[in-house]
Amino acid sequence: MKIFGIEFAPLYLPLKRRLQTLAVLFYVLLFLQAFSIIGFFLFIYLLFTKFYWLSLLYAIWYYIDFNRPYSGGRKVSWSKTWSIWKYFRDYFPIKLVKTVNLDPNENYIFAISPHGIMCFSAMINFATDATEFPNLFPGLEPHLITLNGQFYSPLMREFFMMCGACACEEKSLKYILTNKDRCKKKGQVCALLIGGARESNEAYPGTYRLILNKRKGFIRIALETGAQLVPVISFGENDVYNTVEVKNGSYIQTIQNFAKKYLNIGLPIIRGRGIFNYNFGIMPYRVPINTIVGKPIPVTKISNPTEEEVSKLHQQYKHELIKLFEENKSIYLKNKDAKLEIF
Repeated sequence: MKIFGIEFAPLYLPLKRRLQTLAVLFYVLLFLQAFSIIGFFLFIYLLFTKFYWLSLLYAIWYYIDFNRPYSGGRKVSWSKTWSIWKYFRDYFPIKLVKTVNLDPNENYIFAISPHGIMCFSAMINFATDATEFPNLFPGLEPHLITLNGQFYSPLMREFFMMCGACACEEKSLKYILTNKDRCKKKGQVCALLIGGARESNEAYPGTYRLILNKRKGFIRIALETGAQLVPVISFGENDVYNTVEVKNGSYIQTIQNFAKKYLNIGLPIIRGRGIFNYNFGIMPYRVPINTIVGKPIPVTKISNPTEEEVSKLHQQYKHELIKLFEENKSIYLKNKDAKLEIF
């Protein structure tokens, strides 16, 4: 149905389609920090009511618990099986694909590309059980590694830790991968989006432009901990929004660079669909996303790796990532001539 050139969704759609939209809307608002704002607002508001003691108690708890995102987090297993995640998965849909078995007696860094606009596949694959991670990789314990800022807000920090997420810091990854205290069991997985916020500015539909050449911190951590390095590629992640290409040297690019440098966030200019229309809005398009987990690269533990050793493993990782992309693109992409562009 079109009104003034705007195409609206039919009034009568199956309930499950409506629930899928609501599930993804929840995550979009979460990603856009709506719940951070609510969390801070409630904390401050309650201070001026007779329930001020709730904010004071939480402040004490926050202080005591501040380092938890850097020391294994606080996963609550039942939160990973909520029905909302299955509706989220089916909206696109998102599928997790295993290529080889992974030994639960090893620890792993899942090096994931591309970042995309809002990391939809990373969230659903590695912070929930909706795509059957426990059945595909029995004995492995995934931790989605996300921005430190996600753990500052009263509501956001608790939500992300419930899902097993941890902060993106060297000490956080090493805590997990050296099997300290809360992560004593082998089979720990750090699911890390290598390109980070900067790569979200390169998330143009039909392209795979990766910020990787200077990203070597995860390589060094793999060597220092002996964690196996696993290339992971998500086909379709960049296709869920239309992204405006920004010219080099433009004012918009200057703003994006400022946001990345000082706020550690990407500011891509995007257009999606709406909740009730198909022409514009903040909702992603219903595009299939297929996440392929590749073969692990064996890593020998080196306490103090040299730059040469880091560079050698980095080149090997890039080679395996390109190989994984080339072997699977004919299955999951319409454009069989697509190439990985690595910067």
